[in-house]
Amino acid sequence: MKIVFIGIGSIAKKHIKAIRKIEPQTVIFALRSSKDALPYEAVKDFYEYDDIKEIVPDFIIISNPTSKHFETIQKLLPYRIPLFIEKPVFAELGHDEVIKEIEDKQILTYVACDMRFMDCLKWLHQYMAEHKEEVRINEINVYCGSYLPEWRPGKDFRKCYSSIPELGGGVHIDLIHDVDYVYWIFGKPKENHAVFRNVSSLEIRAYDYANFNLIYPSFCANVVLNYYRRDSKRFMEILFDNCTWTVDMMKNEITSSTGEVIYRSEQTGGDEYEAQMCYFMQLVKKGATASMNSAAEAYDVLSICLDK
Repeated sequence: MKIVFIGIGSIAKKHIKAIRKIEPQTVIFALRSSKDALPYEAVKDFYEYDDIKEIVPDFIIISNPTSKHFETIQKLLPYRIPLFIEKPVFAELGHDEVIKEIEDKQILTYVACDMRFMDCLKWLHQYMAEHKEEVRINEINVYCGSYLPEWRPGKDFRKCYSSIPELGGGVHIDLIHDVDYVYWIFGKPKENHAVFRNVSSLEIRAYDYANFNLIYPSFCANVVLNYYRRDSKRFMEILFDNCTWTVDMMKNEITSSTGEVIYRSEQTGGDEYEAQMCYFMQLVKKGATASMNSAAEAYDVLSICLDK
């Protein structure tokens, strides 16, 4: 296969690692903004969008800053090439016409939310699909807290995109995964409300706290996200009418309030990236025009995260 990257930062390097493990013979190209840019091992550089016509890639990975996704997708749509888009799909709303053009041209898109490939969440997704008529949920609580200054060792966290709203930073969309998997497993909420704050000791301009209330017909899901928790935690509680399940993403397991282990996996973090990339590469090979997280679906999730 031939794959083009638009943006070759830290997340792109994770995708490259996954690609080389899945299909070592894949030829990888990267659009670079300058001929002075540092080379990346075994990646062929090019400098103009029009060069894509000569490369004829099997698909394109958009992994540049979120703030540039809209203009990048606009430039790529005329080529009608499948797009693997790093989350979130855009930094803001108001791009309905681009979503419509993608659908009208039947361009395969997938917005990367690797947590959909975490074993415990995949198991729960399947369980709820098979038992949704049998179980009664009264409440869902989701929490994700970690310490932003430790995300990128050796870098000033205040200068990274996560801290800069103009680049698409902010915990409300940086940690979009936790809203996304609720949407994926339990469906689109009827209503949503949110509180955003940035008054913590981190002293950044982007939001470092978000609290979402997602309203479903028979229950509410509360999602709390922050950048300032030093002892990282990431979990979901599902309050059924007869017991509570805790889905611990740090342990990749599901336990019951009675102490029973409902599900446990030995999967490691890197495995999710590989499974995600393998999924998309198979869609491309099959000539598919739809994925489980298309640009349209990701746009719905983004609207929740922006409280619209």
